[in-house]
Amino acid sequence: MVLVTGASGGIGRGIALRFAAAGAAVVAHFHTRADAARALVAEIHEGGGSALALGADLAVEAECHRLVREAAGWRGRLTALVNNAGVQPTQELAAMSLADWRAVADPDVHSVFACTQAAAVVMREGGGGSVTHIASIEAAHPAPNHAHYCAAKAAVVMHARSAALEYGAYGIRVNSVSPGLIARPGLEEAWPEGVRRWRAASPTGRLGRPEDIGDACVFLASPMASWITGQDLVVDGGVSARPTW
Repeated sequence: MVLVTGASGGIGRGIALRFAAAGAAVVAHFHTRADAARALVAEIHEGGGSALALGADLAVEAECHRLVREAAGWRGRLTALVNNAGVQPTQELAAMSLADWRAVADPDVHSVFACTQAAAVVMREGGGGSVTHIASIEAAHPAPNHAHYCAAKAAVVMHARSAALEYGAYGIRVNSVSPGLIARPGLEEAWPEGVRRWRAASPTGRLGRPEDIGDACVFLASPMASWITGQDLVVDGGVSARPTW
């Protein structure tokens, strides 16, 4: 059974659907978008799968632990966690307050810490498991007006490596996936110049799809990745392979 945080959004939805297609029972977490999460659960059920929607505010440590306990209690064992929930606002660094910084750090970094810690407790009791953090290529390639987001995603990558080091002895693998630009409704209309530049820079000539990230997460949670831990899997269509000089 897998818990996907932020499953009501685009990438989270793609991850949840890919796990369901692979035969996993899915707990779809949401914060405010209950209708979207329940629609996702209904879609999985219609396809013959098993899913449950659970709400929680992951900026609150106790809520992270409650979510993991309820998810594990649904089927009696939690074998995979995907820490996908997060936000990506844009703001000039010079105008950013500490409150603005924390508004990104709490959902993007602190929730990853708390959910992973909670999941490790139940995974140790169940004989191990897999945790995957959704990071970003911006962890290594910063973008203007994204200082808080870039720093948060860099922290997520390093948290995965640190957690892999400490939890490996208990049969718990921890990795991260760093997506590139992922398509979503309205993106091309809102940012035509950026989408054009991305397509020109990508060796594959296209934006990513949520399902591309889902496939990477399913792989990392599967027995095929049983000797992979502490790694960051970049899923960006080859953009980060381009020279920057």
